[in-house]
Amino acid sequence: MKRIGFIVNPIAGMGGAVGLKGTDGKETLKRAIALGAKPIAPLRAKIFLSHLKKLQCNFHILAAAGEMGENEARDLGLEYTPIGEPKEETDSSDTKRAAELMKKSGIDLLVFCGGDGTARDIMDVIGLKLPVLGVPTGVKMHSAVFALNPKAAAEITMRFLMYGLPLREAEVMDVDEDAFRQGRLSAKLYGYMLVPFEPNYIQGVKMASPRSMTELKNQAAIALYVIEKIFKPDVIYILGPGTTTRVIADLLDQKKTLLGVDILLNGKIIARDVNESDILRLIDGKEARIIVTPIGGQGFIFGRGNQQISPKVIRRVGIENIIVICTKSKLQSIQALRVDTGDSELDERIRGRMDVIIDYNQVVTVPIK
Repeated sequence: MKRIGFIVNPIAGMGGAVGLKGTDGKETLKRAIALGAKPIAPLRAKIFLSHLKKLQCNFHILAAAGEMGENEARDLGLEYTPIGEPKEETDSSDTKRAAELMKKSGIDLLVFCGGDGTARDIMDVIGLKLPVLGVPTGVKMHSAVFALNPKAAAEITMRFLMYGLPLREAEVMDVDEDAFRQGRLSAKLYGYMLVPFEPNYIQGVKMASPRSMTELKNQAAIALYVIEKIFKPDVIYILGPGTTTRVIADLLDQKKTLLGVDILLNGKIIARDVNESDILRLIDGKEARIIVTPIGGQGFIFGRGNQQISPKVIRRVGIENIIVICTKSKLQSIQALRVDTGDSELDERIRGRMDVIIDYNQVVTVPIK
């Protein structure tokens, strides 16, 4: 019988919806909780396990004790062996300790639920010694070790255990969260881990936007088109992160946060670096639109780095009021647009095809997966 190591970082992703851009460090976690953040990793861990259970492959789970994986396996009625001792408060050392114990116990695949920080902790222990797969539950997920979503992770796990998918060395990336919160993206390659290769279900590493003159002119043309042809008076525009959305504010002589979500009304930014509750308050009773640009190399328009634009926000604004903008070169780097909001029903509603503004008066229809 195949053996799966299973580790959940229970606090991963809690900083997303409240606009903290990560949850590294105890003080950040305290701030997230004070702002009303709720755990999301346990829920996404259960989604992964429930889909894996439905696939009916033969496996046994070695689950990290307590809220680091055991609780989810027990709640779903899966056969498992607890690893380590449960703790009320966990940190990166607990992740590393669980990974070390699983490595010594002998497993066929280590599945972890977390973000880039958790991936780094796993890499420090496992390196290239064992196959690893990430279930995305964090805020920052620049690494190429993650499945597209929990359901995709279950599919990869089943195919690897039953049919033996090939392995590839996938990049483990992370960013400096303090710099990230100040609007500076400082990403670094930390190393590689072996990941089951299934290109239709694994996300790529995040690619930085090129800053060539052609790219800048393309961004300016898109921004001008949005301002002249899309914007309407007295409508609130929720501007997602990214250099392309920032150019819209630049042309309006407004200062946008590069990595945050800002609110624009009648050509003026009325709120910067907002969280989910800020957005819901500001759009209450008003007409609103969402403007986002996909992540280069990955294609995500929701669920990676912009969790402030939550399922609640998207439902309130309406799927029909989502505006996607993307430069031609970035669009060439992605196979399709992707969504992973954490709300599977909403994701299915968004999936299909969507118009994307790629230049002045140029719109193409792109698949969403």
